[in-house]
Formats: sequence, structure tokens, C-alpha cells
Amino acid sequence: MQRIPAKDIDEYIAAFQGKVRESLVKLRATINKAAPKAEEKMSYAIPTFFLNGKNLVHFAAFEKHVGFYPTPSGIAAFAKELKPYKTSKGAVQFPLDKPLPLTLIAKIVKLRVKENEESEVSNP
Repeated sequence: MQRIPAKDIDEYIAAFQGKVRESLVKLRATINKAAPKAEEKMSYAIPTFFLNGKNLVHFAAFEKHVGFYPTPSGIAAFAKELKPYKTSKGAVQFPLDKPLPLTLIAKIVKLRVKENEESEVSNP
């Protein structure tokens, strides 16, 4: 597992192998496609996408799952679709022994983009 904080998302992903790395690559590509204007950075020592100066979503690798952190609104809006997964207020765990729900992840990211853009309009 990752021990020294990575300087960027490429370095973070490169620290993993096999199914973990494959899942991280797919997750990153899905987020990039759903939020093409979002920028990548490391925040809280994990890969983060941000837009308009605000965090959009985060993700991280663990021994048996990939964590995805779309804020509480992202979890609440898709609670029904996320039922098969372990969730908390602002996070979901996608087990490594099952395919990532990439279509669902894209929908969640697009919701977060919309929320981000709406907050930018109301708080210029």
C-alpha cells in the first residue's frame, strides 16, 4: 500500500499493481470524461478532482476496495443505486472483486459538476 504521499495522481496510481491499479485507472478516466473541465490534484493525500476552486470528488485505493468520495449530496442523490455497496455519509466502497459501476460513477460526478456550477453562480 501507499506509504509516502504521492506528488500527483500519476504517482499515486503507479504505486499500486494489478486489479487495484486497473480500477484506479478506470475510475480516473471516468471522472475525467464526466467532468472534463475539472483539474486534478492531491488533497488529503488522495487523488482529488476540483472545479472552480472547490473539491468535486476524491478517490483512494485500499486492500479490498476503492473508496469514492463524492460528498454527502452525491451519496444521498443516488442512495437507491448505491444500495449494493457499503456507504457512509460522504463515501462509497467499491469492492475490488466486482466491476466498477462506471455509468453510476459518471452520473454522480455529473451531479457534482452541476452542484459546483450552481454554487459558483450563487456565490460569484
